[in-house]
This record gives sequence, C-alpha cells and structure tokens, in this order.
Amino acid sequence: MKWDFQSNVFETELIEIAGTRERIVRGGRDKFPLLPKALNGVQQIGVVGWGSQAPAQAQNLRESLENSSIRVKVGLRENSGSLELARAAGFTEENGTLGEMYATIRESDLTLLLISDAAQAETYRDVFNAMKPGAALGLSHGFLLGVMENDNARFPDNINVIGVCPKGMGPSVRRLYVQGRGVNGAGINASFAVEQDIDGRAVDLAIGWSVALGSPFSFITTLENEYKSDIFGERGILLGAVHGLIEALYGRFRRAGMPEEDAFNESSESITGPISKTISHDGILAVYEKLPAEKRPAFQRMYNAVYAAAEPLIAEIYDEVASGNEIQSVVMAGRRLQKWPMGRVDGTHMWRVGERVRARRVEEKIPLNSEAAAAYIGVMMAQIDRLISNGHLHSEIANESVIEAVDSLNPYMHARGVDYMVDNCSTTARLGTRKWGPRFDHLIQQEAFTRFDSGETLDESPFAAFLEHPAHEALAVCAKLRPPVDISVV
Repeated sequence: MKWDFQSNVFETELIEIAGTRERIVRGGRDKFPLLPKALNGVQQIGVVGWGSQAPAQAQNLRESLENSSIRVKVGLRENSGSLELARAAGFTEENGTLGEMYATIRESDLTLLLISDAAQAETYRDVFNAMKPGAALGLSHGFLLGVMENDNARFPDNINVIGVCPKGMGPSVRRLYVQGRGVNGAGINASFAVEQDIDGRAVDLAIGWSVALGSPFSFITTLENEYKSDIFGERGILLGAVHGLIEALYGRFRRAGMPEEDAFNESSESITGPISKTISHDGILAVYEKLPAEKRPAFQRMYNAVYAAAEPLIAEIYDEVASGNEIQSVVMAGRRLQKWPMGRVDGTHMWRVGERVRARRVEEKIPLNSEAAAAYIGVMMAQIDRLISNGHLHSEIANESVIEAVDSLNPYMHARGVDYMVDNCSTTARLGTRKWGPRFDHLIQQEAFTRFDSGETLDESPFAAFLEHPAHEALAVCAKLRPPVDISVV
C-alpha cells in the first residue's frame, strides 16, 4: 500500500486524523545516533546546488552527522557564482567537501539534487548517467517526476529514488534547526516518498535524511502527490493568493478612505500577524471565535463571497498543475529568464508604506481585521477542499496548506515584506507567485468584494461547511506535532 511503510531503524506510530489513520515518524536530536544505521551503505552524501534548499540541507546534514563517518559534500558547476557562498559556509575543496557537480554525483552514495527545477529539467539525463549503480537519488520536490511524465521518461532501474520535502523554504529549514539546538525536535516538518526501492533500503534512507534535517515529524506521500499539492499550494494560499489578496484588501481599505498606514495594518499586518499566529497556535476556527459578536456577520458574509469567487480559480490552478501544463510553463520560463530576469514583486506603493509600518510596529496593537481574516481563510479553505477532493492525505493538506503558510512563510513577509518571503523560495514558486497573484487580486476585487458590497443574498453553505469542517480536527492533530519553538526571522 503506497500510504503505509515500515522502518527497520525508527519507531513508527499511527495517528488518528480526521477519521483516517496515518503512520508517521517522530524526529528529534535524540534520534541522531540512529542516522548511520538508517543511512546504511552511504559514505558520502552529495548535495548538488546552492539555491533555496541546498545551503540549509547541507549544513543541517553536516551538523547532524558530525559524529559519524558520513561525509557531506557540495557539488556545483565549474565557475558557479555560488562557490564562494559554499566556501563561506565551510564547504571547501581543501577539506574534500566541495567539488564539481558531476564529479560529486559520480562518487556519492546518496545524491540530493537541489538545483533549480528548470535546471533539473535540462540536466536530469546527464545526472542519471553520472550516478553509480546502487546509489540513491534524493529529491526535495516532485517537480522532476512531473517533467519526466511530460517527457515519457523513467528513472534508471538501478538506483533508489526517494524524496524528502520540507514544509518550508530553505532559510526556514536552517533557521529552525539552529534555534532547535537546545530544544529537542525543533525544525521543519517534512513529507517523504519512496519512488523506487531496488534493495530494501529506500524507506530508511528517506526517513534518515528527514530526521537529519531536523524534521519534528515525517509523514508519507508520493512524489506525484507532493508536486501536485506543493506547486498548487505555492500558487494558492502559500504565496500567490496571499500576495494578490493583500493587494486587493489594501486597495479596498484605501478606497473606503482609510489612511494608507492604517490600510496596511488592516490588510498585510493583520494577516501575517494575529491571523497567522492564531491559526498557528489555536487553529483556523479560532480566528472567527476571537472576533467580537458584532463583527462575526461581516466575517460570514465575506467568507461566503470569497470562497465562492476563489473556488473556480483554485480548481483551475490544480488542473494546470495536474495536467503538466504548469510544469511545462516553468521549464519554458526558465529559458526566458536567461534573457529577461524576474523583477521584484513589491513594486506597488503599498509595500513602501509597509516599510514605514514595520519600522514603527507595536506587535500587540496589530488589529485582527474581520474582512481580511474571512478573505484569507476563505481562500485557504477553498484550497483545502480542492486537495481533499483529489485524494490528498489530511497530514499533507494540513502541513502544506496551513502550517507551512503560517509557521514558515508568512513570518518572512511579516519581518521584511512580500519580496523577502517570495524570493527566498524556489524559482518555481517565484514564477507561480508572479503568474497567479494578479489573478487573485483581480478576482477578489471584481467578484468577491462586489458580491459582499451588493447587499444581495449570498449562498451561506460555504460558511456552514466551514464550521464543521474536518480540517479543524486534522489541524489540531498536526499542531501537536509542530515545531516546539516559533521561527525567529529577525
């Protein structure tokens, strides 16, 4: 069964989550002595690339394995602009931990391919040719599988293929690991997948990798489900939707006559501050329950308006990802970027206002705006429902559509703005934000706000379903397995 697994090294446990049972593995620094056994047959881990994930993963692995004989080596292209960054992090040619990309792949027993998605699409055949028989290929995203499905290609039959996919950007993976040096289990949760197991080692290789990254708990998925939920989620509430939604809310509040700094407080600050923190610690429903009675009708009406408007766009995004269209779009965009690099995503005036607001911020005075809360949660729940309807597990949904948003990504926007959040992510995520964020901005303004202001009777079934939604139970279970410390990005 693809959703179950057994480990020869780590204890596993079954959890009840929204009426289903899922098997997980708890991580923690107390599990680090088990890593050499889990990584049986691995003398060298090659970390290929130096983008969003690679610096964090290379450093976390090196630290977790420091009492073992396993070497962590970074592989980069000759003349890569990242060579000096890797050297500054302590990976050098002199100590044998920095080398050329394909040479590193040829000598590694486990290769973590963490170059950009577009580069994976261009080079995967050469990567496969460089791998030695019996080695393992590690992916932190299912994107390559989607590319290969488009190309009608297959993984070589003489290697293990596994995935470990942290539920946060690379800087979060490193930051929480560092914060957790004195707190057992602090880190970013991760999903893991076994795409190909040629010798019975793949499950423990994947779990060992996840534990070594500092994952408080690891849950099973497939590379196919991972890329569908992850690429879809980035374009939705994780990045694209929250960017477009905040732009729409800020414009709405300004048109109503609100001063610009107040408008930023009621939109961006509200979402990345008290709304996200409430969801993180108490759940989605708690945001509504915190509102005074007189503001709850506005929440309900805005929720119904936004959910109805967002649902078809959310469905379109999922279909574009599942069909392979979005993956092909990223591959083609990667070629265009060589001539036309991406610009910034914070060019509108509101983000300059945000700089002033953050400079004078008093955290406890940030308002919990009922319209902003309803709009944000309405999009989030539409995304959750789309994933449920397509058979994704509740643990995956809770982590990728809720926990990653409020515990890993939104804190970066809260600290320094939307560009700091978006552009610390992968190229695939950055492209998705720029492509779909404006669609959400337009849709929310054109349809949701128009319906809300019209006075017409709205379909109330979305909010009724929200009150009894199984996602609340699922999130409550997953919240017990969240990192024991909040991320600090200051």
